[in-house]
Amino acid sequence: MISILTIDDDLHILNLVEVTLKEAGYHTYKSTNGTEALALLEDKTIDLAIVDVMMPGMDGYTLTRRIRELYDIPVILLTAKGELYDKEQGFTAGTDDYIVKPFEPKELIFRVQAVLRRYDQPSQHVIQLQDVKIDRKNYEVQIGKQHLLMPLKEFELLALLASRPNQVFQREDLIEKIWGFDFEGDERTVNVHIKRIRERLGAITSSLKIVTVRGVGYKLEVIS
Repeated sequence: MISILTIDDDLHILNLVEVTLKEAGYHTYKSTNGTEALALLEDKTIDLAIVDVMMPGMDGYTLTRRIRELYDIPVILLTAKGELYDKEQGFTAGTDDYIVKPFEPKELIFRVQAVLRRYDQPSQHVIQLQDVKIDRKNYEVQIGKQHLLMPLKEFELLALLASRPNQVFQREDLIEKIWGFDFEGDERTVNVHIKRIRERLGAITSSLKIVTVRGVGYKLEVIS
């Protein structure tokens, strides 16, 4: 399930966006300031950020630039300003789209869907890390000239970790992303799949390493 983080110091807007996104089938996180948002981004797996421009402390333009520096996710700026100069600032900061308040909930969903489609182009399906090539469209893993056959869940787990090298994924986030919210198993399932992936990769390459972050989850490191 796609996870979206909304950052806005207006609790009414924050709750409206949350309800709208949940009704459209998205998993949501929310924050009232930029510092808290960056902590959430470090801790959770986020697919898109909706950022309010006018916030105390760190404004939306600054937060957008920070997100762009640290993460490969799209950003939509949400603001009461509609002047061309303000839009220019937003796009210069790195936003993918710009929504002016007040807005219709349906417009928000249309724009979210459009931005996510742009990020889901075929080029994004292929992950290349050292000698390991992961094709998420064809479910193939190629290491050098060898092709590695993997069960679906193992492949999806590897692809998710590889999509954001060095980012720590919590076990519960991995369960939600790979098995879904209605999964009745527990964290041991993730541990078993990670063990099998390590064995498969270790037999062929030393370029990638899945590291256990004690008490939290896992991250994938690229060995140079």
